[in-house]
Amino acid sequence: MHDETFHQSIRKLLKTVGVQSQQRIEEAVAQALAEGRLAGDESLPARVTLEVAGLELKVEFQGDIELE
Repeated sequence: MHDETFHQSIRKLLKTVGVQSQQRIEEAVAQALAEGRLAGDESLPARVTLEVAGLELKVEFQGDIELE
């Protein structure tokens, strides 16, 4: 195993996940606000699941997305 390649590939994956997740959440919140499904002062519980095939790894992360 080449450590630098390994760590770089993890960072690349996490960067992609972070950027795309933020974009999707922002779009979904904007749409919900426009449609009146959100007032804009909510706290939205969120959960992210990380799975890695071949490792039997499944980890959940939880947090809140605060709109105000």
